[in-house]
Amino acid sequence: MNREEFKASLVHDEPPDRLSAPLLALWWDAKQDWTRAHALVDELETTDGMAVHAYLHRKGGQSSNADYWYQRAGRKFNRPTLDEEWQALVEGLLSAADEAKVRPD
Repeated sequence: MNREEFKASLVHDEPPDRLSAPLLALWWDAKQDWTRAHALVDELETTDGMAVHAYLHRKGGQSSNADYWYQRAGRKFNRPTLDEEWQALVEGLLSAADEAKVRPD
């Protein structure tokens, strides 16, 4: 799946199958369901989960909480627009998922 396919899936009521929790969170965020998105990453102790968690707190106007999660994710907070950050997160997560599919076991 690429970013355009991911964005196109937003017309549906339910997300595509087999999305990771961070991608599901971004999907629900794009559907304007911040609470559902946050619940998916709230206790997720992965770098990707923490990066999405940071983005969600930034979007929610909680910059100090966002800074904490960016730090935990090992990322610098360069403050692009929320849309640019959402797109970068989606692209990075989809790319990582594609790479994982083609890696030999």
